Amino acid sequence: MGAAAGSSKEVKKLLKKMKQGGVSCFQISMSFMAALATYFLLIHTVRFHLSRIILLQPPPLPLITSSSSSSSSCPSISSSTAPISNSLSSSSPAAAANASGGIETLGRRSGKNGEGGRSGGVVDVSPCDLFDGRWVEDGDQKSSSTTTTHPLYEPGSCPFVEEAFDCYNNGRPDLNYTRLRWKPKACSLPRLEGRKLLEMLRGKRLAFVGDSLNRNMWESLVCILRSSLDLHKDDGGGSGVYEITGKKEFRYNNSYAYRYAEYNCTVEFYRAPFLVQELVAWSSDGARKESLRLDLMDETSSVYKTADVIIFNTAHWWTHKKTSKGEDFYQEGNHVHRKLSADDAYRKALTTWARWVDEHVDPNRTTAFFRGYSWSHFRGGQWNSGGNCDGETSPIVEERHLAKYPKMVKILESVISGMRTPVMYLNITRMTDYRKEAHPSVYRFSGEKRRRGDSQDCSHWCLPGVPDAWNELMYAMLLKRLA
Repeated sequence: MGAAAGSSKEVKKLLKKMKQGGVSCFQISMSFMAALATYFLLIHTVRFHLSRIILLQPPPLPLITSSSSSSSSCPSISSSTAPISNSLSSSSPAAAANASGGIETLGRRSGKNGEGGRSGGVVDVSPCDLFDGRWVEDGDQKSSSTTTTHPLYEPGSCPFVEEAFDCYNNGRPDLNYTRLRWKPKACSLPRLEGRKLLEMLRGKRLAFVGDSLNRNMWESLVCILRSSLDLHKDDGGGSGVYEITGKKEFRYNNSYAYRYAEYNCTVEFYRAPFLVQELVAWSSDGARKESLRLDLMDETSSVYKTADVIIFNTAHWWTHKKTSKGEDFYQEGNHVHRKLSADDAYRKALTTWARWVDEHVDPNRTTAFFRGYSWSHFRGGQWNSGGNCDGETSPIVEERHLAKYPKMVKILESVISGMRTPVMYLNITRMTDYRKEAHPSVYRFSGEKRRRGDSQDCSHWCLPGVPDAWNELMYAMLLKRLA
């Protein structure tokens, strides 16, 4: 830069002398040529240094794009078919959560540290909260990946649906309740592909444990998986579905299981409405005396504890008269509580369950779920006092019309947050509150069995229906955790 300035000054001096008549034209030409040479040398030097600066810059960051095929640009959950491993690696979500314990859901983090220095709370393992969403008609998204139809199996087609949930064959005229699917606000929920789940369960056991709402969910999954098979093979072709209830390992009352022969896997249900042990005694005068051992697990626990996937629940039975009254009903050891609130008893029972899971469930082998509270929608009473829900054909739309979370949900989340063993929490409470139209109501019986004055069912769900979405959520969580 200094050379260029000097050449410019020399040219100005020459021009001044030329005016005074002391410089020849030849001298002026030579001076201009020297100035031009200096100028071009300067330009070349500047360009060289600029190119070095550009080469030394770091490469640009890659463009981050959504993995979802949805037009809403929401991230999606992987739909890979990785099998359930008997020895998850230390870097897997299960192993990582095993170190800290507590609730494991998809996308929501809350809670506080559990007792004894254990870190509880919700483990964030997904791009969004799967349980924050809305019910939409199938095909609502403008994407070829979401044009698959719901329901996941045809109404009236599954022989494993018991009469009480078979609203279609019991004469319910509308089908809108079968055509809605759950859509999270911020990501895509994969459709449950039966054969993929069966491949994940090859050689394994999946068990539902709890009350009749879990039986509702069990029947839903059995039907979803059945619908993915070649139906002509179901009657003895070697790859069908067979009931194995009554076998030695399913000798307990109210336990049921189906085996999918081609995949050598079983889907089981164990009735344990309280999870803890119910006792029945008879007095000398023949009176029936019932009690609930809050400190002992149900006897079926010795059978299902080795299952590869276990889905627990307990809720509605804690609101029945004898449990809510709580007089001379709850027992710990040899002590029978003269009076104990249902909330306190529920917490004690869940604490017994949590302690049992921590002691007996190996998280390297078994994936444990807990399905949350499912809303009922009785009007004008309860199931045994004239409550009804018939005539409803549409779900609740506005969130402001939903009820507040019941206290038992907070108790459940508090107990799970203090566990060592990771638990996948199916927080279906709010999503079920929207669906006031999807209960069996009067269609719990077929037309010829239906009588005027029969109590309505506004707690369970028609199948196909809401429990299918619970199984889709369970499937999504398994995909994300075990992929």
